[in-house]
Amino acid sequence: MIGLVQLRCFVAVAEELHFRRAAARLNMTQPPLSRHIQMLEHELGAPLLERGSRSVRLTAAGETLLRDARRLLLLAEEATRTTRRVARGEAGAVVIGFTAASSYHVLPGLVSLIRAKLPDISLTLREKVSNEQLEALRAGQLDFGLLRPPVTLPGVQAARVHREPLLVALPCDHPLATQPTVDLASLAGQPLITYPPVDGRYLHDLVMGALRDANVTPGAVQHISQTHSILALVGAGIGNALVPQAAERFCPSEVVLRPMTPSTAQYADLLCAWQEEGGNPARLAVLKMLRQEWPPLQGPVGQT
Repeated sequence: MIGLVQLRCFVAVAEELHFRRAAARLNMTQPPLSRHIQMLEHELGAPLLERGSRSVRLTAAGETLLRDARRLLLLAEEATRTTRRVARGEAGAVVIGFTAASSYHVLPGLVSLIRAKLPDISLTLREKVSNEQLEALRAGQLDFGLLRPPVTLPGVQAARVHREPLLVALPCDHPLATQPTVDLASLAGQPLITYPPVDGRYLHDLVMGALRDANVTPGAVQHISQTHSILALVGAGIGNALVPQAAERFCPSEVVLRPMTPSTAQYADLLCAWQEEGGNPARLAVLKMLRQEWPPLQGPVGQT
């Protein structure tokens, strides 16, 4: 099999057309250089050089090999550089999971920062609910996750990167739609559209906890996973809802969003989570950069 050392020796001789100069260029003596050329010719079954007493010339086969050998050596050098850069975390790929709501506030800035500071690291973005992100983090299928609390996986760190108030979503023709704020007590007995207790556990518990603290028992309750679907049902007059402030970005015209009265205000957190040790060098490089450049990760970090 042809080796890179043989090709380097051949290219040096082909370009210098002189064994002594080629040997000096390669920092070796002439005998091993000659042996490498002979081994290469034997492997290919064709003479590559015409050796005279005072000159060296390429054969037709040698001319052809020279073009390919130069290309192969360039590819080998590029592969070496790329491999070393990936091992150092200067290049490579990172997979980021995100919830739908995070794509409006946090994800765009995070992606822009990574691209600006580490342009040779490619990003793959995967929209997943928080539970799916936790499973993917556990399986090593995600490098970072933008998700809702809690994060309690062993070896996984998390930090809060965004906090937003819950808003009351009402149909435009609701009696409270013209009020600047909404007292949750005024929603007692009215139908509620909210997040499911398993797939949307964090927001479900936050909403139901806010109603419980206000001594509010809703009427019929429907569970919907995605905020945009919840808003669509609110707009259709099916019920009211409590949704994160990010919903302002895609709220339909049939729905109004109002803050809660200060005494009943509730806030939803968004976390960034990652595995702290080992694995993908690109993830470690991104994490190091974020801790230096991204304000949400410049304070104390721990499991949340």
